[in-house]
Parts: sequence; C-alpha cells; structure tokens
Amino acid sequence: MDIVERINKLKEEKNAVILAHNYQPKEIQKIADFLGDSLELCIKAKETDADIIVFCGVDFMAESAKILNSDKKVLMPEIEGVQCPMAHQLPSEVIKKYREEYPDAPLVVYVNTTAETKAMADITCTSANADRVVNSLDADTVLFGPDNNLAYYVQKRTDKKIIPIPEGGGCYVHKKFTMDDLKRVKSKYPNAKVLIHPECSPELQENADYVLSTSGMVKAVLNSEDEEFIIGTEVGLINRIELELEKLGKTKKLIPLREDAICNEMKKITLEKVERCLLEERYEIKLDKEIIERAKNAIERMLEIK
Repeated sequence: MDIVERINKLKEEKNAVILAHNYQPKEIQKIADFLGDSLELCIKAKETDADIIVFCGVDFMAESAKILNSDKKVLMPEIEGVQCPMAHQLPSEVIKKYREEYPDAPLVVYVNTTAETKAMADITCTSANADRVVNSLDADTVLFGPDNNLAYYVQKRTDKKIIPIPEGGGCYVHKKFTMDDLKRVKSKYPNAKVLIHPECSPELQENADYVLSTSGMVKAVLNSEDEEFIIGTEVGLINRIELELEKLGKTKKLIPLREDAICNEMKKITLEKVERCLLEERYEIKLDKEIIERAKNAIERMLEIK
C-alpha cells in the first residue's frame, strides 16, 4: 500500500476531509477532497459533515475553518513555518489606532488575517469578493486591510473612500512581480492573455488583460478560447489549472510571470506530514471561544453576500 492509499484509508476510518489551497504542492492538490481559493475553502469548511478537517494551507486558513466549525477537530499537517506573513501585518494596536481616527468607518479585513484580527472586523473579504463586500456596506469611508494592492483594486471599483491599513501591507510573493517581468515574458509570448492577481502592484493591474482571484484565473483559462496565458500569481496555481485541464482532456500554454513566485509557507506540507497528521491527529487548531464567536460573525456576514 503506497502513501496515497494509506492516507485515503485513514480518511475513511476517521471520517476526515482534506481541504487544500490552490498554492499547495501538486501531490497535495491531488489528494485533496476539495481544492480552492480562500473563499471557496471558507464555504466548503462550513458545509462539511466530516468529523476531522485536515487543512493543507497556511495558518489563517485553518483558523477560518475552525471558526466556522468550532465543534469539529481542525488539523494542520505542519505547524512550524506555516504562518502567512501578510496575515500578521494587521495587529490589534494598528486597528485601534485607525478606529480612533475613523470612528464611523467599518473595518473590512482580508481573510488573510489572524483570528484575532477577524474578531475586530465588521466583515471579512477575499480577493474574489472584496469589491462586492465593500459595496454592500452602508458607509462612505471604509477601513481596508492588510493588502494595499487589493485596496487599490477595490478603490477602482467603488465610489467609497478606501483607507488602506497598515501602510505598506501586502504579500511578499505578489510584490516580487514587476513591469520588467511582464515586458520580458510578454515579448516571448505576445499573444498570451495576462492574468494578474489583485495582490500585485497597481501598475501590473493596469496592464493586465484580467485582474482575477485564483479561482477567477482557473475559470478564465478553462472557459476561454485562447491557448496561451501568462499567470501572475504563485506558481502553484499552474498545477491546479493543469489538473483541471487534464480532466477536460485539454492542454493550454501556461506561463508563470516569474518562476520563483513561490510561497515558502505553502510548500511546507508534504504527503508524509499529511499521513502523520491523520495518524496522530496533530496539529490541532484551538482558539478562544470569544474570538471564534466574534470572528465567525465577520466571516458569515461575508458569506451572505452573493
């Protein structure tokens, strides 16, 4: 029995489900019961009837699953080195400072934040629904954090005043991408459509054919008649798109905007760690009950927006 068979056997024995983010290594993507972006994983976590959720992603994602499933055991295959740097850029003291300055402005936080930060928010958002979330609010001014580039994306799609917090907040992977990268790759593939994630710089967003979340990129490639795409996000998404194309018996040319656009934290999870996680039921996510309740309100308010 190989390791994948052993993992599947353990899942069945323990009524466990494996949720994995689009940036996970390809071998993890292949064993996942559900694969998606932050919004899709939030929804799936809320819907599951499994007793155990094994979350293959970074810390804030597993926390979100726990927030939505406080009665279930939520596990991560690895606990060391899986902290999303951006998720820790908006601590409570920064939020309090801006709340004092803008007392009437609702706070929208990206799901890429800690449970404690979500608990202080009025509502959460993802890159797939950030503009819809902001436009649903009855306010002229909105505090938005922690990704400044996503704040720019939202500002272009709303009449509200967006206050990005904190200054300089963002994802180190998406900050790697430059216009020089785009010019270099586009010169080699002049007919390729350019898909850029809204965590990328405003300049890149303005020069893209489409600015999309990871789930949006998957759909765009699968539904398009075009054959070549430059992918401006973490390289793991290319594996995800290739898996979907394989199911359809299709092939398309997918070109990473940068080969080194790698989220180191996402790559910490291996098949061996998933197997050990199921065997020993580690590492369990535990959160304070009050934090869960307050953060759950912010997430569920987001999930109500269509």
